[in-house]
Amino acid sequence: MTLRIIGKASSINVRKVLWACDEMGLPFDRSDDGPERARNPNGLVPVIVDGDFVLWESNTILRYLAGRHGSAVLLPSESRARAEVEKWIDWQATEFNSAWRYAFMALARRNPAFDDARQIEASKQDWTRMVGILDARLAETKAYVAGTAFTLADIPIGLSVNRWFMTPMKRPPFPAVEAYYERLSERPAFMKHGRNGIY
Repeated sequence: MTLRIIGKASSINVRKVLWACDEMGLPFDRSDDGPERARNPNGLVPVIVDGDFVLWESNTILRYLAGRHGSAVLLPSESRARAEVEKWIDWQATEFNSAWRYAFMALARRNPAFDDARQIEASKQDWTRMVGILDARLAETKAYVAGTAFTLADIPIGLSVNRWFMTPMKRPPFPAVEAYYERLSERPAFMKHGRNGIY
């Protein structure tokens, strides 16, 4: 049975799942909505339907798909290598996302609920600090977030980096992050679901 993905293709969290599926060569059907969405008590997307199994939370979906389809390159089975990947996935969900959310909603989405100039500036500073952490890590690996190989961690982080470059604001130079963005852009699935003009 073909995997079903519920959620609009413009959603950053849905795009994580679409990108991962393309990296793994997994066929899927996507629809903007479906009755299974109600199984997520938050009412959010993505939700996947894999046979009789329904799952929500985008980063958990990434781990599930990589584990189910034996993608040891994206999610290593060796415990320390796996922990390195999972650490960066969790960092993106907690630290990185929290930093950029207010500034992004104000500057890119122009949401009137995010109009406090002090909070915008604080968010920009936090966001810049997080990108600095990422830049230092990428300068160390000279490749990808978890090491020399592209992994599951690069999917959520790559989409956040896309938002960094797409948001209309002044940015200090981060050479390793800039090189990483270009490296990701060599991947057709990133160009399709990441650097595709949507942010």
